Amino acid sequence: MMEDGMIAAQLEQLVTPAVVAQEKYYRQLGMRDRILNLPLMVAAVLTLIWRDVAGVRELSRILAREGFLWCEPTQVSQQALSQRFLTFPAEIFERIFRELLPEFERKWHSRNKRPLPSSIQFARTKFAQIWASDGSTLEAIFKKLDSLAEVPKNQLAGKIGVVIDIVTRLPVEIWFQENAKASDMKFEADILKLVKPQTLILLDRGFCHYLFWQQLIERNVHLITRLNNKASFTVESAFTNSYSIRDRIVTMGAGNKTTPCITMRLVEIKVGKAWYSYLTSVLDPLILPPYVVADLYGRRWRIEEAFNIVKRLLGLSYIWTGSLNGIKLQLWGTWLFYAILVDLGDAIADEVSLPFDRISLEMIYRGLYHFYVAHHKGLASDPIKYFAAHENRDLGIVKSIRKPFKKLIVDPFPDRASREGSFFFEPSAQPCLTTALAP
Repeated sequence: MMEDGMIAAQLEQLVTPAVVAQEKYYRQLGMRDRILNLPLMVAAVLTLIWRDVAGVRELSRILAREGFLWCEPTQVSQQALSQRFLTFPAEIFERIFRELLPEFERKWHSRNKRPLPSSIQFARTKFAQIWASDGSTLEAIFKKLDSLAEVPKNQLAGKIGVVIDIVTRLPVEIWFQENAKASDMKFEADILKLVKPQTLILLDRGFCHYLFWQQLIERNVHLITRLNNKASFTVESAFTNSYSIRDRIVTMGAGNKTTPCITMRLVEIKVGKAWYSYLTSVLDPLILPPYVVADLYGRRWRIEEAFNIVKRLLGLSYIWTGSLNGIKLQLWGTWLFYAILVDLGDAIADEVSLPFDRISLEMIYRGLYHFYVAHHKGLASDPIKYFAAHENRDLGIVKSIRKPFKKLIVDPFPDRASREGSFFFEPSAQPCLTTALAP
């Protein structure tokens, strides 16, 4: 991908304050202000990601001939640049990432024209945060420097645990473990340290651990997850029990230290011939009506979309180096660029007054080339205005509507609608629940 001066300037304006804030820490680590200094290495990592550079050798050629981002053309050997990637402290990039997250959140709150999904709007009146958490295994190390030839081939690069804010779509926290075969449950202690009261967290079935659920509830944190196929429960009472929906209070667990008895609410919804079962610790349907529970859990898929973007689109599935420091450097750099991409996507959604779900981050990334061409022809100067323009809809930035939108029913006791033979939804201009009910 070609570099565009306008986008490079915006990246510099965004990242520079966070880089400057790390200068003192950089010197405390004993790092010298030589040619491959802190600003250059930050620019190098971002350039590798957003321009999809093939490797360090090609990066050194780009640096020598044209420079990148805020760096002027500089002659540096490929060996020196490779060695720098092995030794440049990854925790500096982590600190830059964390320094920028509040700025992304501030910018999100400054926008108000793009509508939020109905279930999100409803839940925000009850909870301070709506998060999703999951783990993902990093791919095998495909590419290694000569100095790392002893690293076994096809060795997995590790595992990450991620928490995403479902409202802003920005990462909240990221953890890394060297053991690629570690269970998602290994991140439970980290989640317990992170969560705040009045948080609603959406969990994959990999976190099916009753003691963990109990610890969350004790912290005034509530959860929504899927019912394990082998789980057993006892029905205590029922709010709704009809041909298409069952909303009941159940007890689960063996009553010992590892699997304590726990009271949960089981929401089961029939779509076509299939039943979808959801568990939540929110026992009152007035706080979370059954269809809102299902729709919210369907939005847990946003974290899977985030994994897909960082691994497939931004290249985290192709590990640059087998060194632990190099893996972490790529990890933090990729998630930083993901946050930048989310911020750009949200700005475009606000510009066109459409839900964020209607914006394709992949097509924004691929459309940067077309903006580069238009900018150099004098036809565009602002990427947000360019992507939002009606004449550029052929770039696929705005997703097409495949199904008619319908309104989510938030009745806490929807058995009356079932008896009357009406559908789950009423006509409206909001996202359809059937897309959110995928397993």
